[in-house]
Amino acid sequence: MLHLRVFGAAPVMERVAESVSALPGAEHVTRTDAGNGAGQALVTADVDPDAADQALQALNALGVPAEDVWLLRLEGLQPGRWGRKRESSAVVWADLLGQAGENARPVARFLILMAAAGVIAGYGVIYSNGILIVGAMAVSPDFLPLAAACIGLVARRRRLVGRAFWTLTAGLATAGVVAGVLTAVLDAVGLLPSSFQVGENGLAGLTTVNSSTFVVALAAGIAGILALETRASAAVGVAISVTTIPASAYLGVATGLGEVGKASGALAVLAINVGMLLIGGSLTLVSQQTLTRRRPA
Repeated sequence: MLHLRVFGAAPVMERVAESVSALPGAEHVTRTDAGNGAGQALVTADVDPDAADQALQALNALGVPAEDVWLLRLEGLQPGRWGRKRESSAVVWADLLGQAGENARPVARFLILMAAAGVIAGYGVIYSNGILIVGAMAVSPDFLPLAAACIGLVARRRRLVGRAFWTLTAGLATAGVVAGVLTAVLDAVGLLPSSFQVGENGLAGLTTVNSSTFVVALAAGIAGILALETRASAAVGVAISVTTIPASAYLGVATGLGEVGKASGALAVLAINVGMLLIGGSLTLVSQQTLTRRRPA
């Protein structure tokens, strides 16, 4: 269930209350005067996810400023609904677009986390340490701009897609460059393991393309979008099921040693993972969009 809060001039709020009350899926619509003599009022309502985008469109048509509108996601138990039809799991596009807009920007926090993931994954590649590789995948937030790109593609927002791809590229490049610099420094001071050779360690999965490269990334794209919609912890599982960060770090390590030619397979793995994540996430959104349109009013 979503909780809608709208604040503004009393005459406008009266029309807001009437408009929201007329929407199927809106309940408990309440209008409350501010009581301070300023002619302001507050409208609240419980809104089913199916009606959320319609409610926001109605508010926009009435000229309500976006900063005066809040849509809150409520989690709780309602005894009166026991045994009744379960609440709809419809996609709230306003919510997804808001998240995508935030995740498509290459903010400092994002780049710092990608750099940290590059350091951890770089050491994981150098020491063939699977635990470090998994840790780097969990730290990396690279699925966020990927999800933003999926949302932009399905919503036909070209600028959003462009920003998301730029952020993703900047993040993966940061991880690779950091891993490369780390490797070059370790090599210069003689701290690289004497047995380490690019292409001859125990991480063949980072440079080998097989059916799992395609299928796992596709499944992760589907799971990632669903986790994003529900703020579920499954997003962590998505992060550690694809090899974008390890492949970027592998490329960085190879470049740091001047042997990037031995890591061409990692570039293929990286490209396939990104492509299949985009396909899986976008198809999930398109499927949900289609099901929502077919659902009877």
